[in-house]
Amino acid sequence: MRRTDETEDLLRHHAPQVLGALVRRYGHFDAAEDSVQEALLAAAEQWPRQGVPDNPRGWLIKVGARRLIDLLRADEARRRREETAASLTPRDAHTAPGPGESRAPTDDDTLTLLFLCCHPVLTPAAQIALTLRAVGGLTTAEIARAHLVPEATMAQRVSRAKRQIAGVPFRPPEPADRDQRLSAVLQVLYLIFNEGYTATSGSSLHRADLAREAIRLTRSVRRLLPEDGAVTGLLALMLLTEARSAARTGPSGELIPLDEQDRDRWDRDAVREGVDLVEQALRQGPAGPYQLQAAIAALHDEAATADATDWPQILALYDLVVRQTPEPMAALGRAVAVSKVYGPEAGLAEVAGLAERLAGHHRLAAVRAHLLEQTGDTDGARDAYRLAARGTLSEPEARYLRTRAARLPR
Repeated sequence: MRRTDETEDLLRHHAPQVLGALVRRYGHFDAAEDSVQEALLAAAEQWPRQGVPDNPRGWLIKVGARRLIDLLRADEARRRREETAASLTPRDAHTAPGPGESRAPTDDDTLTLLFLCCHPVLTPAAQIALTLRAVGGLTTAEIARAHLVPEATMAQRVSRAKRQIAGVPFRPPEPADRDQRLSAVLQVLYLIFNEGYTATSGSSLHRADLAREAIRLTRSVRRLLPEDGAVTGLLALMLLTEARSAARTGPSGELIPLDEQDRDRWDRDAVREGVDLVEQALRQGPAGPYQLQAAIAALHDEAATADATDWPQILALYDLVVRQTPEPMAALGRAVAVSKVYGPEAGLAEVAGLAERLAGHHRLAAVRAHLLEQTGDTDGARDAYRLAARGTLSEPEARYLRTRAARLPR
């Protein structure tokens, strides 16, 4: 891995922790995030040349705190506020570590930040957008693509959310409040993981740092709520999916679809843990979307070969999933399962029914292309592959789709 890649991974890991520390000590969520971004930019410029400091988190907190204080002082002077001193005094200095100090490993500001971003004062859409930005480190453009909305709309949503929680104390929620926020927390973790497993843009298919952070945070949530079936199911889903990551790309970073992967390269320890967690999750109460999708992932991972996959059982599970969630990607997954059980023509009929809900999404065109290829409609498949390639910002996905189109006979 190049030094710049190592620096980026390190910065992404520390960014939510640094933001949590600044919000804990100073408040002012919006200004704190701006200050963290400036600290990250300074680190990205200095660390590759000067070396990573012994305490990178402390370095970032120190630089971020200086920038935040400068911002607050300028704001106070401009607005002529009289409470400058109070604003610049850490609100819980008796417990917050200094810039050069390390917090105990069990005291994770990131988890507190995660629940803060899912505060009930925010709408569910705002909770998800803010958390993806502050905790997941996704750009506004990436979040907008994940939600199929314009970037300007998402930018307004994030800015409004930051203003709404500006005065909320930075502390772990009470149990009742925590349970109220849990659904949004899990959805955010799911989206962070998905962006890590299949990046929506860039030269790499897999953003391992995001996937690992989503799994780490989900484990932390499960330690708080070990009997919650949805939490257990989500962790199982992540592990069973991430277990295939090593086999998803070839030597040149090219995408390898599931049915062509070398299953000997799958992480069998992660598969075993995931399968055990699925069994636990299904015993912990009614099966929701995360438990059901984890069960689908387990069926894929336990199949010795692609041909041995239990597609009728997967379709039955997808039938349950789509009854519980309006998520169009779940319906697209069901369409693939329909094609495996009843043939590509049946799958194409399902895909046609999703045209409005997934209008313009490259994955709809990609699935349609695969199914057209299976029916023998090579001209239609070629056009659909090219359409899908034009619709993705992921370079590995685009290369894969163009390659599929190019190899079809005219």
